[in-house]
Parts: sequence; structure tokens; C-alpha cells
Amino acid sequence: MEPQSRPHDPHTVTSAGAHPATPRPAPHHAKPPSRGPHRTARPGGRFARSSHPPRRGKARVEHQQPTQRKVATAPIPPPAADVVRIIPLGGVEEIGRNMTAVEFGNDIFVLDCGFAFSEVDTPGIDYILPNTGYLEERRDKIRGILISHGHLDHIGAIPYVIDRLGNPTIYTRRLTGKMIEKRQEEFTQTSPVKIREVEEDEAVKLGNTTIRFFGVTHTVPDSMGIIIETPYGDVVFTGDIKLDQMNGEPTDEEKKVFGFFKNRTVLALIMDSTNVWQPGFSIPEPTVHKTLENIIKNATGRLVIGMFASHLERLVRVVHFAEEYGKKIVIDGRSMRTNIEIAREIGIIKYKDETVIDVEDIDRYPQENIIILATGAQGDEFASLARIGNKSHKHIRLKPTDTVVLSSSVIPGNERAVQRLKDNLSRQGPHIITYHASDVHASGHAYREEAAWIHRQIKPKFFVPVHGYHYMLRVHADLAVELGVKSGNAVIPDNGTIIDIKGGETVTKHAVKAPSELRVVEGQTVSELSDVLMRDRKALGQEGFCVVVATVDRRTGKLHKSPDIISRGFVYLRDNKDLMDQTRLIIRKSVEGSLRNPRAADLDAARDDLAESVARFLLQRTMKRPIVIPVIVSI
Repeated sequence: MEPQSRPHDPHTVTSAGAHPATPRPAPHHAKPPSRGPHRTARPGGRFARSSHPPRRGKARVEHQQPTQRKVATAPIPPPAADVVRIIPLGGVEEIGRNMTAVEFGNDIFVLDCGFAFSEVDTPGIDYILPNTGYLEERRDKIRGILISHGHLDHIGAIPYVIDRLGNPTIYTRRLTGKMIEKRQEEFTQTSPVKIREVEEDEAVKLGNTTIRFFGVTHTVPDSMGIIIETPYGDVVFTGDIKLDQMNGEPTDEEKKVFGFFKNRTVLALIMDSTNVWQPGFSIPEPTVHKTLENIIKNATGRLVIGMFASHLERLVRVVHFAEEYGKKIVIDGRSMRTNIEIAREIGIIKYKDETVIDVEDIDRYPQENIIILATGAQGDEFASLARIGNKSHKHIRLKPTDTVVLSSSVIPGNERAVQRLKDNLSRQGPHIITYHASDVHASGHAYREEAAWIHRQIKPKFFVPVHGYHYMLRVHADLAVELGVKSGNAVIPDNGTIIDIKGGETVTKHAVKAPSELRVVEGQTVSELSDVLMRDRKALGQEGFCVVVATVDRRTGKLHKSPDIISRGFVYLRDNKDLMDQTRLIIRKSVEGSLRNPRAADLDAARDDLAESVARFLLQRTMKRPIVIPVIVSI
């Protein structure tokens, strides 16, 4: 696209002493951007959420074929008849996009199907998906997708990959199934998703394999673990898990659930590692409930409680306390409202219709009787709390008599966004309560001693830690070895690692991996991540760009007029007149040198030389590497 000069734009410099140039079409003269020699992007801030507001309406997922040439890899050998194969396809080396495949005989079982949000290395991307290439090539062997619970890092990828996997049946508990169905309403699929509800103590036969389920404790109801029976013992998958305990003593219900494993042979345990590096036991959720009850009971002004929309256990208790103490609830946040509606529909949460009021009616009730349940405790730009904090919310303005409770911890990488949120809220004068000063939040992931108790009940022969960064996996593997797993039997995977347990006796970690290139969602398109595209986006965000337009006489090869320079995010051009004048001299020297013999000139080479010369000069003068886009227009 031909750049256009803007007469009143301080980032556009036209020919010295002349009016802004009239743009001319030059489709065959435009050159792809250059970043000069040895381009290396510098690390920037974290992109914890998409930079644009959430979309509304139904989306049709489009799958883009990869355009980058793939590096040839060795073929993946099929598992032998006596091999149980475990492949984490996502959720290791990271937090999020959890997916693990378990393969035995002619059956493949997919455990969870989540996504992750964009990060520092993927600016402009909405979501990051597990790479399902291994499964797509073996889709006829997939017997089902088994979902442990309803958080987006475990169900979020379903609309984007279900068709690619042949639309297998999803097996999960009722609440999770309803959450999946509700999310599917936002998409137009080629065929409806098939969901089979199961109970926590149920056994089903899928292919030639028996699958069992058991209840686990997490922050959302209906969380479950999964047992895949093999002739060599059970493969046990916990999903996200913590212990329901008080002062380090598990409840009778936990002891009953895990007592199931007392007389069973467990071949392999695949377990959540997110918080195993934390010593001791996590804060029990009932402690958080008691703290919130006291805050609700004693509130003398409006109460704003910010939390994850997926923390349904906690939301249920807050609604219960509100009714008990005669409060009215405003649910402010689409995802939270949706989850509460689903939970109410299936009977997990119960309240009177008049307990929940519309946000427009908030001023019709005494302030001390108002509880606002808000999303966005992680500093999400478009969530309810952020709008309250920056005073852009249509109906809610904070007062010094209000209390804001941030009932969530800070996800690593979101520290600055959360700090900015707290600053914006505190400028309006309310009292702010966080998990640092009060027990208003408890993790949904087991700490070290909780994980150790679970290991002692299950007693696996082999162990594969998942759900966490490599350090977390390493700490968990070391714990498993301390508790009796042989050192060589604890395998720390990367995404795509192929782990074969042969005959129930030996384990092999293959050198060849399953496809693990990042797949991403951008808008409505699913594609493999382009390194070139991400590199350019990071460069644009950190260094800006500079378009140089040289208009030359095709007969003489001389510049027709002084070059135009257009810049964004690089330097403020009006304050850098000397730099621009010197840059024009570099442009003139480069172009006229390349076009000394116009009839035999190579325009591609001329553009390359122009980009290289300008990039090198700007680096020397400014220590910056903007993307340089050279345009040569011949007349």
C-alpha cells in the first residue's frame, strides 16, 4: 500500500520546502520492511490478555494452512502392543492450554482441551492452542475427549480444534458440560458437539478400554480425576487439584475418595504441578468463606468483590451470605453472569429472584445492602473492575465509604496491570482488601504437603508432572522421587514429548517429538504462529517504523525531489529536523548510487540497499532499529 503524506501530521516529513507529496501508485516498487543488519527484538511487556475488547455474536472458525516451510523430522514410530504412550500436547513449560494424550493399543484418549492467553512473545494474538497435529493424523483412534473441569485453560480450545479431531464425544460432568455447551453457542460449527455426562464414580467402556472417574477438590464444582485402565495398571490423571483439609488434616470425604486406590495398581500418575513448589498446605477454602462472610456481615457501605468468574464455589457462598444478611447483589461481568446462570440452572446455586438486581437500580437501595460481584481482578482492560477504576463505568462510581475486595491472587505476568487497577481504585477513596492482608483468596492448586499426601494414596510406579513451568515440574518430580518413585521413572516432559511405558516395566522418552509448533487464534482464524509476523509486531511495538519514499527520474536515475519520510513510534520528527535532513542525504546517496545506469538498474537490489543504508544510519545515530520500509517511485 502506498504511504500517504499528511500535511498536519508531526510524524510525516515531506520534501524540504515543498508541499506534501501526492501519493502515486507504485505496486511493483514497494519493498517488504527491513530492520537492518542482525535484527534482534528486545523483550517487552507481557500481553496477558488480548488488546482489543471481547467479540460478540457467533464466530465461524477458519483454519489457515501453514505457509512456512516445515523442517523435516523423523517419523514417529507407532506404539508397540505392550506400550502405554503419554504425550503432553500443552500445559507443560507454561500455565494454560492444558492437553495430554494417552494412547494404548488402538485407542487414544484426550485429557482436557484448553487454551492460554497471549503472552509477551505473541503480541496481537487472542489465544494460544495446543498443537493437535499428532491427534489429527490419528483421529480414527480417538475414543473421546475427557474433560476434568470447566476452566478455560481446560475447555477453551474445544471450539477451535473439535472439528480437526473428527468431533469425538466429550465426556465430563454436568456443570462442565453445560459450560462447554454455553461457550459453543458463540460459534457456528459444522456439526453439533456431542457431550456425554458422567458421574464421579462411574465407569465407561471406550473402545477396548475402561475409563473411571473420581471427584477432586478445585475452585469449580464437578471437578474430576480420570482413571484409564490398562493391563499393567491404571493411568491416573488428576486435573487441577487441591485437598479439602483443615490444619493439614484431609476431610473424611477426601480420605474416602482416595481410599479407592488402596488396593489398585497405579502404573502412572499425571498430576497438576502448579503450586507444588509452595511449602506446606494451602489456605482451606472454608477459611476464605468465613472471611468473606465477616466482611459481608459487617459492611457499612457498598461492597465490591472482584474475583474470577470461574470461582463458582466461592460465588455460591457469597450469594448465600448475601441472602442470609439481607443484601442485594449486582452481577457485573458477562462471564460471571453466564456462569452463575448455568450453576443456578442445574441447582448448584440457589437464590431468590429479588436477591439479584440490575446495575441500573443500584441507587434505589441502601448502600450498606449492596454487593457488586465484578470481574477483572487481574487488571483486564475491558472487564468490570477496570471500568470502575478508570471511571468509565456507566452506573458505578466508587465512594470513600465503599470497600473493594480483590478475592484472587496475581497471576505471574499480571503484576503491573493489577497494580494499575489498585491505584485507579484507591484514587477514588474506597478501602481495598487483598489476599496479602486477609484470607480472601485460596489457591485451587495443591501445595507441597497436599501433593505429597495425594502421592502416598495413589503410589504410582511412573510419574509425569504436568500443568506448570519447567521449574514447577522439576520440583514435583523431585517430590515424587522422595516419596518412592524410582528416579528414572519420573519423566519431566516438554510440550510434544512422547513418553512410552513398555510392558509396565520400563519408560522411554523419545528423541522425536509430536508436532509442537504454536497454534494461535487471531480473530476467527486458527493458524500456526508465524515467527516473522511476531518478530515484526514486536519490532513495531518497541522500535516503530519508518517509511522512506524516493521519487526518481526513470531516464536519469536522479531524485526528482527531496525524499519523503513517514514515521510512527520511532522519533518525533518535528524535534529531529537535523536527523531527517541527514537521512535524506543517505537516501539520495543510496538511490542515485544504485541507479547510476537506469536502464540496467535492478530495483529490487536498489530497495534492499536503501533499506540497509537507512537502517544502519538510524541505528548509528539513535541506537534504535525501526522497521524501514523503502519505496522507490519512478516517473
